Amino acid sequence: MQRRLIDYFIISLKGIAMGAADAVPGVSGGTIAFISGIYEELITTISNVNVALFKTLFKEGFTVFWKQLNGNFLLALLTGIIISFVSFMRLAKYLIENHPILIWSFFFGLIIASIYFVGKQITKWNFVTIVVLIIGAFIAYYISTLPSLNDNENSIFLIFAGALAICAMILPGISGSFILVILGAYKTLSTAIHDFDFKKIALFVIGAIIGLLSFSRVLKWLFKHYHNATLALLTGFIFGSLNKVWPWKETLTWRLNSKGVEVPLLEKSVSPFLYEGDNQLLFTIVLMIIGFLTIYILEKVGSKKV
Repeated sequence: MQRRLIDYFIISLKGIAMGAADAVPGVSGGTIAFISGIYEELITTISNVNVALFKTLFKEGFTVFWKQLNGNFLLALLTGIIISFVSFMRLAKYLIENHPILIWSFFFGLIIASIYFVGKQITKWNFVTIVVLIIGAFIAYYISTLPSLNDNENSIFLIFAGALAICAMILPGISGSFILVILGAYKTLSTAIHDFDFKKIALFVIGAIIGLLSFSRVLKWLFKHYHNATLALLTGFIFGSLNKVWPWKETLTWRLNSKGVEVPLLEKSVSPFLYEGDNQLLFTIVLMIIGFLTIYILEKVGSKKV
């Protein structure tokens, strides 16, 4: 596929959107990749990384290796993801702690639009696709209700957390950051990034590479053999994740984090009219619309092949 410099710039912008989404517990960068039209290319590119590819590097040189790797695409996308993820994680942490209703409202609108745009790519609806969609929605909803574990900084655990989180990150609807929250590793990673703790960051990266190279092959196989069912499952994942990003929450139980500060352990979604405090209803509606339009624009850009 012949691409121009402007095409790679657009791919980097999509990477920035993916990184920003992955930094927020409850939103999946995989959803952004899917809507923006690069999801299947991303999965195929990652799954093609194998021993034979590196044999090509030594036998035929870097140029052939880079072309087979689809290196320009990966470089452009990862540049956007890394820059956005590292910078936006700090902003996301501040917004979630200080303006939770507003940031969740934006992402709620974003996910509502995602359900429509992913679901419409299913070319044939039947009993199987409907059942798979319901199963996907149930799994994502169940994950969204799980309580967080205590913070954990064990080296083996950090590798495991990185592998599991990256699998979630490339699945539309299931948030890798939220998996880190559930595992008790989100705070550890965000602190490591903030403090430039390269050892902990490296452990996460090792786990992420292991998880990415293995899980991408599974996804590639599913898309090849069960395309509609896979799309239905992903649509269900996105639908089920709405519970996590519902703006109005009631905290049921609290826990002490590693710094001795009380943070929510279990929350449940409530009506904005039953919410204790300022429900900021007007602002939330506006932000939901902005979130919806963000996906609409991404989908329109993604429909143009780059």
